[in-house]
Amino acid sequence: MSRLIATFFYTGLIRPAPGTWGSLAALVAALPIHWIGGPWLMLAMIALALAVGFPAARAEAARAGDHDPSHVVIDEVAGQWIALWPVLFGAAHVGAPVLDLWPGWVAAFVLFRLFDIWKPSLVGRMDRRGDVTGLMLDDVVAGIFAAIGVVVLAVLAHGVMIYGG
Repeated sequence: MSRLIATFFYTGLIRPAPGTWGSLAALVAALPIHWIGGPWLMLAMIALALAVGFPAARAEAARAGDHDPSHVVIDEVAGQWIALWPVLFGAAHVGAPVLDLWPGWVAAFVLFRLFDIWKPSLVGRMDRRGDVTGLMLDDVVAGIFAAIGVVVLAVLAHGVMIYGG
């Protein structure tokens, strides 16, 4: 069961770039989650991914003999969902179909992958912990950074559209 969770239904076994595949799988899974329960269900799913992700990642890391095995992508799933949350909240807030906000989906994906790969500041500090907590938290922080970026881009885009003509 830990392998199923840690690999997010085995998407972490897809090569190359298992983290990117895990992030894409998170986007696919986000759509029905949002349709069923909106942004609040997604918030609960983020909490659930973290709650089950920590022990699953710990078990897989022990099995692999590596503190951060590449096939563990439940951390990417949680981080990607965090990055996407402002888009889901925005769609629910204004009553828009969530796929109409597709630029936000793209921004959430690109920004999350950028922060996850680049590992600036606190993301890198979490990653350098060299333990399962770091494995999970670097993606949480990357997701938070990406979510902030999504909000900033939305404000800029909507400001330009409203005031720019």
